[in-house]
Amino acid sequence: MRVLVLLAVLTATAPSTLQAQWSIKTPTTADLRGIDNVGKGIAWASGTNGTVLRTEDAGYLWQACTIPPNAEHLDFRGIQAFDANTAIVMSSGPGDQSRLYKTTDGCQTWTLLFTNPDKEGFFDSLLYVPDDDATLILGDPVNGQFRLFSQSGEGAPFSFNWNGHPITAQHGEAAFAASNSNLIYNFGEGMFSFITGGSISEIIHEEHGIDAKKGMFSEWSRSPLPFPHGEGSGAFSIAARPAVKSEGDKKHGVVVGGDYTQPTKSQGTGAYSDDWGYHWHPSTTPPHGYRSAVAYDAATKTWITVGPNGTDISTDDGRNWRPLHPTNNEAPDADQHWNALSLPYAVGPHGRIGILNPSALQPAPTKP
Repeated sequence: MRVLVLLAVLTATAPSTLQAQWSIKTPTTADLRGIDNVGKGIAWASGTNGTVLRTEDAGYLWQACTIPPNAEHLDFRGIQAFDANTAIVMSSGPGDQSRLYKTTDGCQTWTLLFTNPDKEGFFDSLLYVPDDDATLILGDPVNGQFRLFSQSGEGAPFSFNWNGHPITAQHGEAAFAASNSNLIYNFGEGMFSFITGGSISEIIHEEHGIDAKKGMFSEWSRSPLPFPHGEGSGAFSIAARPAVKSEGDKKHGVVVGGDYTQPTKSQGTGAYSDDWGYHWHPSTTPPHGYRSAVAYDAATKTWITVGPNGTDISTDDGRNWRPLHPTNNEAPDADQHWNALSLPYAVGPHGRIGILNPSALQPAPTKP
């Protein structure tokens, strides 16, 4: 889905006190939509005009990478990083403007891995599945079917048909290439799931196993999501947290979204599930505007979601959200203009990179 960039006049002044919620960096003028934190101080970011950035010191300095071949005008909306030297970046655009590039030498050089073969196609999300050494690309529907490309193993060709069963799409249904977080690994009882918007909002699970009658199988299951319908509306981002033995057979997930053409409208911006993503409930107190990305912080047992008009957090698995207000020492727009998350980083328009202060999410109280 061609998500419009919501431009805003930004104040790029970095907060000067330790009490600030966000430490702001602006190492580029490109609009940033991709971010992946590898850990140990290493993170990669990506955006418009073929921009790829890398840090090895926890975000203090960001290196501008060499632009991949013939990518000067591409919009890199997704990035999957593996270490300080290796990353795959995905561009989103009509037809052959949707591509994958890979670097193995710290972004000095890039190799073109894959170009969208569909003239009417559009890449939405990139996901690496470590258990199967598989790379997945979710694309907008072509001829009424979602496009799912997959590569199994280094150097293998990309396949166009995951399990022989097409993933049908309703007229006007699509996926949003907002933050590279609408495709998730190992949430339902299968390998991966993705969320949709537009004329209908739903979650589609890949499920597989061994059945007495069917034998080994892989198929799709679908569940509705409680989000508004419309060309710019629906579900934009999904995240899950690990199951906890004390909770029994439960696995919690959160989906955020809304209407990106009305970014301050809070109705229909959040939903939660506690049964592996098969049934979804609207948040009682939703995020206070359209949200393009959501993540879970295990250390504090806190969910965090970001969008153009700010950040919200939830400590009850997405049922209720409250704004993460800037401190008195921060500029009024310090917590605004976000596109994507990979904690503790958030990225947004005009080269905006935020690093969340650890004190912003207070640790969950321990039981006596």
